[in-house]
Amino acid sequence: MKTQFLSAFAALAVLTVSPARAELAAPNSTGISMGHIHLAVQDVEAEKKFFVMLGGTPMSNGSLQMISFPGVFILIRPGMPTAGTEGSSVNHFGFHVQSVADTVEKIKSLGLKVTQNNPQQSFVTGPEGVKVELLEDKTISSPIEMHHVHLFTTAPLEVQAWYAKMFGGTTGKRGVFDTVTLPGVEMSITKQEMAQAPTKGRSLDHIGFEVKDLNGTVKRLEAAGIKMERAPQAASNGTTRIAFLTDPWGTTIELTQGLAPAKENASAK
Repeated sequence: MKTQFLSAFAALAVLTVSPARAELAAPNSTGISMGHIHLAVQDVEAEKKFFVMLGGTPMSNGSLQMISFPGVFILIRPGMPTAGTEGSSVNHFGFHVQSVADTVEKIKSLGLKVTQNNPQQSFVTGPEGVKVELLEDKTISSPIEMHHVHLFTTAPLEVQAWYAKMFGGTTGKRGVFDTVTLPGVEMSITKQEMAQAPTKGRSLDHIGFEVKDLNGTVKRLEAAGIKMERAPQAASNGTTRIAFLTDPWGTTIELTQGLAPAKENASAK
Protein backbone atom coordinates (compact mmCIF):
# COMPACT_ATOMS: atom_id res chain seq x y z
CA MET A 1 0.00 0.00 0.00
CA LYS A 2 2.78 2.46 0.92
CA THR A 3 4.58 1.69 -2.38
CA GLN A 4 1.38 2.38 -4.32
CA PHE A 5 0.93 5.70 -2.48
CA LEU A 6 4.51 6.82 -3.16
CA SER A 7 4.16 5.90 -6.84
CA ALA A 8 0.92 7.81 -7.10
CA PHE A 9 2.47 10.80 -5.28
CA ALA A 10 5.44 10.81 -7.68
CA ALA A 11 3.13 10.60 -10.69
CA LEU A 12 1.04 13.48 -9.39
CA ALA A 13 4.19 15.53 -8.87
CA VAL A 14 5.33 14.99 -12.45
CA LEU A 15 1.93 15.96 -13.80
CA THR A 16 1.50 19.09 -11.72
CA VAL A 17 4.97 20.62 -11.51
CA SER A 18 5.13 24.15 -12.87
CA PRO A 19 8.31 26.22 -12.45
CA ALA A 20 6.38 29.49 -12.56
CA ARG A 21 4.76 28.58 -9.26
CA ALA A 22 8.16 28.79 -7.57
CA GLU A 23 7.83 32.59 -7.54
CA LEU A 24 7.30 34.46 -4.30
CA ALA A 25 5.89 37.97 -4.12
CA ALA A 26 8.22 40.83 -4.95
CA PRO A 27 9.74 42.31 -1.76
CA ASN A 28 8.67 45.55 -0.14
CA SER A 29 10.90 48.58 0.40
CA THR A 30 12.69 46.83 3.29
CA GLY A 31 13.48 43.86 1.03
CA ILE A 32 11.02 41.43 2.67
CA SER A 33 8.19 39.21 1.43
CA MET A 34 6.40 36.06 2.53
CA GLY A 35 8.59 32.98 2.21
CA HIS A 36 7.45 29.75 3.84
CA ILE A 37 5.60 27.82 6.52
CA HIS A 38 7.76 25.15 8.18
CA LEU A 39 6.07 22.04 9.57
CA ALA A 40 7.59 19.32 11.76
CA VAL A 41 5.47 16.16 11.71
CA GLN A 42 5.70 12.43 12.37
CA ASP A 43 4.21 11.34 9.02
CA VAL A 44 5.85 13.48 6.36
CA GLU A 45 4.24 11.66 3.43
CA ALA A 46 0.71 12.09 4.80
CA GLU A 47 1.33 15.82 5.25
CA LYS A 48 2.74 16.11 1.73
CA LYS A 49 -0.28 14.30 0.31
CA PHE A 50 -2.62 16.73 2.07
CA PHE A 51 -0.93 19.84 0.67
CA VAL A 52 -0.57 18.40 -2.83
CA MET A 53 -4.27 17.53 -2.85
CA LEU A 54 -5.01 21.11 -1.76
CA GLY A 55 -3.28 22.23 -4.94
CA GLY A 56 0.42 22.52 -4.10
CA THR A 57 3.29 21.45 -6.32
CA PRO A 58 6.29 19.42 -5.04
CA MET A 59 9.57 21.20 -5.80
CA SER A 60 13.16 21.24 -4.64
CA ASN A 61 16.00 23.67 -4.25
CA GLY A 62 18.94 21.35 -3.97
CA SER A 63 18.38 19.23 -0.87
CA LEU A 64 15.47 21.40 0.31
CA GLN A 65 12.13 19.73 -0.46
CA MET A 66 9.02 21.88 -0.51
CA ILE A 67 5.41 22.14 -1.61
CA SER A 68 4.90 25.29 -3.66
CA PHE A 69 1.79 27.44 -3.74
CA PRO A 70 1.52 30.87 -5.35
CA GLY A 71 3.10 33.14 -2.75
CA VAL A 72 4.44 30.57 -0.28
CA PHE A 73 6.37 27.33 0.17
CA ILE A 74 5.38 24.65 2.66
CA LEU A 75 8.48 22.92 4.05
CA ILE A 76 7.92 19.64 5.88
CA ARG A 77 10.47 17.75 7.97
CA PRO A 78 10.26 14.76 10.33
CA GLY A 79 9.59 15.66 13.94
CA MET A 80 7.71 14.78 17.11
CA PRO A 81 5.43 17.80 17.58
CA THR A 82 4.11 18.58 21.03
CA ALA A 83 0.74 19.71 19.62
CA GLY A 84 -0.98 21.19 16.57
CA THR A 85 -1.47 24.84 15.76
CA GLU A 86 -4.46 25.54 18.03
CA GLY A 87 -3.25 26.89 21.35
CA SER A 88 -0.09 28.38 19.84
CA SER A 89 0.68 31.92 18.75
CA VAL A 90 0.03 30.89 15.13
CA ASN A 91 -3.47 29.44 15.37
CA HIS A 92 -3.71 28.72 11.64
CA PHE A 93 -2.81 29.99 8.21
CA GLY A 94 -5.11 30.53 5.26
CA PHE A 95 -5.39 30.32 1.50
CA HIS A 96 -7.64 32.05 -0.99
CA VAL A 97 -9.31 29.49 -3.26
CA GLN A 98 -11.50 29.95 -6.31
CA SER A 99 -14.00 27.46 -4.89
CA VAL A 100 -14.23 26.33 -1.28
CA ALA A 101 -16.65 23.52 -2.22
CA ASP A 102 -14.34 22.12 -4.92
CA THR A 103 -11.27 22.34 -2.68
CA VAL A 104 -13.01 20.56 0.20
CA GLU A 105 -14.25 17.89 -2.20
CA LYS A 106 -10.67 17.20 -3.38
CA ILE A 107 -9.51 16.33 0.13
CA LYS A 108 -12.63 14.48 1.28
CA SER A 109 -10.98 11.08 0.81
CA LEU A 110 -8.38 11.95 3.49
CA GLY A 111 -11.04 11.89 6.21
CA LEU A 112 -9.85 15.12 7.81
CA LYS A 113 -11.84 17.39 10.12
CA VAL A 114 -13.59 20.09 8.11
CA THR A 115 -15.51 22.94 9.75
CA GLN A 116 -17.75 24.79 7.29
CA ASN A 117 -18.64 28.24 8.68
CA ASN A 118 -20.39 29.32 5.49
CA PRO A 119 -20.20 28.44 1.76
CA GLN A 120 -17.26 30.83 1.29
CA GLN A 121 -15.20 29.73 4.31
CA SER A 122 -13.92 26.43 5.71
CA PHE A 123 -11.31 25.27 8.19
CA VAL A 124 -9.47 22.02 7.54
CA THR A 125 -7.31 20.38 10.19
CA GLY A 126 -4.40 18.51 8.59
CA PRO A 127 -3.10 15.06 9.54
CA GLU A 128 -1.13 16.35 12.56
CA GLY A 129 -3.18 19.23 13.81
CA VAL A 130 -2.15 21.94 11.35
CA LYS A 131 -5.23 24.13 10.92
CA VAL A 132 -5.74 25.65 7.46
CA GLU A 133 -8.42 28.17 6.53
CA LEU A 134 -9.93 28.30 3.04
CA LEU A 135 -11.50 31.60 1.95
CA GLU A 136 -13.28 31.81 -1.39
CA ASP A 137 -12.19 34.46 -3.89
CA LYS A 138 -13.32 33.73 -7.43
CA THR A 139 -11.19 36.58 -8.82
CA ILE A 140 -7.77 34.98 -8.12
CA SER A 141 -5.83 33.79 -11.16
CA SER A 142 -5.04 30.29 -9.87
CA PRO A 143 -7.16 27.74 -7.99
CA ILE A 144 -5.36 28.48 -4.70
CA GLU A 145 -2.91 31.06 -3.38
CA MET A 146 -1.44 32.16 -0.06
CA HIS A 147 -3.52 34.66 1.90
CA HIS A 148 -2.75 34.97 5.64
CA VAL A 149 -1.04 33.82 8.80
CA HIS A 150 -3.35 34.21 11.81
CA LEU A 151 -1.73 35.19 15.09
CA PHE A 152 -3.50 34.82 18.44
CA THR A 153 -2.19 37.11 21.19
CA THR A 154 -3.07 39.11 24.29
CA ALA A 155 -1.70 42.29 22.68
CA PRO A 156 -2.93 42.64 19.07
CA LEU A 157 -2.01 46.30 18.60
CA GLU A 158 1.51 45.71 19.95
CA VAL A 159 1.92 42.73 17.62
CA GLN A 160 0.64 44.80 14.70
CA ALA A 161 3.07 47.63 15.43
CA TRP A 162 6.01 45.25 15.91
CA TYR A 163 5.56 43.47 12.56
CA ALA A 164 5.02 46.77 10.78
CA LYS A 165 8.22 48.23 12.25
CA MET A 166 10.47 45.18 11.92
CA PHE A 167 9.38 44.00 8.49
CA GLY A 168 7.96 47.07 6.79
CA GLY A 169 4.35 45.92 6.86
CA THR A 170 1.28 48.08 6.30
CA THR A 171 -1.23 48.16 9.15
CA GLY A 172 -4.96 47.85 8.57
CA LYS A 173 -8.16 45.94 9.36
CA ARG A 174 -9.99 42.99 7.81
CA GLY A 175 -13.38 42.86 9.43
CA VAL A 176 -12.74 42.54 13.17
CA PHE A 177 -9.09 41.59 12.72
CA ASP A 178 -6.13 43.92 13.07
CA THR A 179 -3.73 43.23 10.22
CA VAL A 180 -0.24 43.83 8.91
CA THR A 181 0.18 43.31 5.19
CA LEU A 182 3.50 42.22 3.70
CA PRO A 183 4.06 41.19 0.08
CA GLY A 184 2.46 37.78 -0.33
CA VAL A 185 0.77 37.58 3.08
CA GLU A 186 -1.57 39.27 5.51
CA MET A 187 -0.69 38.86 9.18
CA SER A 188 -4.14 38.67 10.81
CA ILE A 189 -4.32 39.18 14.58
CA THR A 190 -6.96 38.09 17.10
CA LYS A 191 -7.03 39.07 20.78
CA GLN A 192 -6.92 36.31 23.39
CA GLU A 193 -7.36 36.60 27.14
CA MET A 194 -4.51 34.19 27.86
CA ALA A 195 -1.03 34.05 26.35
CA GLN A 196 -0.63 31.34 23.71
CA ALA A 197 2.13 28.74 23.57
CA PRO A 198 5.24 29.39 21.45
CA THR A 199 5.31 27.79 18.00
CA LYS A 200 8.67 26.08 18.46
CA GLY A 201 8.20 22.35 18.85
CA ARG A 202 4.62 22.37 17.51
CA SER A 203 3.54 20.87 14.18
CA LEU A 204 3.82 24.40 12.76
CA ASP A 205 7.28 25.11 14.11
CA HIS A 206 7.90 28.48 12.48
CA ILE A 207 7.04 30.87 9.69
CA GLY A 208 9.54 32.32 7.24
CA PHE A 209 10.14 35.60 5.43
CA GLU A 210 12.28 35.85 2.31
CA VAL A 211 14.75 38.76 2.30
CA LYS A 212 16.88 40.34 -0.42
CA ASP A 213 19.86 41.01 1.85
CA LEU A 214 20.10 38.68 4.85
CA ASN A 215 23.16 40.30 6.42
CA GLY A 216 21.71 43.78 6.03
CA THR A 217 18.32 42.72 7.40
CA VAL A 218 19.87 41.05 10.44
CA LYS A 219 22.03 44.11 11.10
CA ARG A 220 18.95 46.36 10.96
CA LEU A 221 16.95 44.09 13.28
CA GLU A 222 19.80 43.89 15.80
CA ALA A 223 20.07 47.68 15.77
CA ALA A 224 16.35 47.74 16.65
CA GLY A 225 17.01 45.55 19.69
CA ILE A 226 16.24 42.12 18.24
CA LYS A 227 18.37 39.26 19.52
CA MET A 228 18.98 36.70 16.78
CA GLU A 229 18.77 33.07 17.85
CA ARG A 230 20.84 31.93 14.91
CA ALA A 231 23.22 34.14 12.97
CA PRO A 232 23.21 34.10 9.15
CA GLN A 233 24.52 30.81 7.78
CA ALA A 234 24.13 28.46 4.83
CA ALA A 235 21.16 26.09 4.80
CA SER A 236 21.52 22.38 4.07
CA ASN A 237 21.34 22.92 0.31
CA GLY A 238 24.48 25.08 0.43
CA THR A 239 22.96 28.00 -1.49
CA THR A 240 20.05 29.34 0.56
CA ARG A 241 21.11 31.41 3.58
CA ILE A 242 19.09 31.49 6.80
CA ALA A 243 18.81 33.16 10.22
CA PHE A 244 16.34 32.79 13.10
CA LEU A 245 14.59 34.98 15.65
CA THR A 246 11.43 34.76 17.79
CA ASP A 247 8.92 37.57 18.14
CA PRO A 248 8.09 38.77 21.69
CA TRP A 249 4.90 36.64 21.74
CA GLY A 250 6.44 33.29 20.83
CA THR A 251 6.31 32.96 17.05
CA THR A 252 9.61 31.66 15.69
CA ILE A 253 10.61 33.34 12.43
CA GLU A 254 13.15 32.16 9.89
CA LEU A 255 14.69 34.65 7.48
CA THR A 256 15.81 33.17 4.18
CA GLN A 257 17.72 34.48 1.20
CA GLY A 258 17.46 32.43 -1.96
CA LEU A 259 14.76 29.98 -0.85
CA ALA A 260 12.94 29.76 -4.18
CA PRO A 261 14.48 27.38 -6.74
CA ALA A 262 15.57 28.87 -10.03
CA LYS A 263 12.81 28.46 -12.58
CA GLU A 264 14.89 26.27 -14.82
CA ASN A 265 15.88 24.04 -11.92
CA ALA A 266 12.53 23.64 -10.18
CA SER A 267 11.61 19.96 -10.16
CA ALA A 268 9.36 17.58 -8.30
CA LYS A 269 10.79 15.02 -5.94
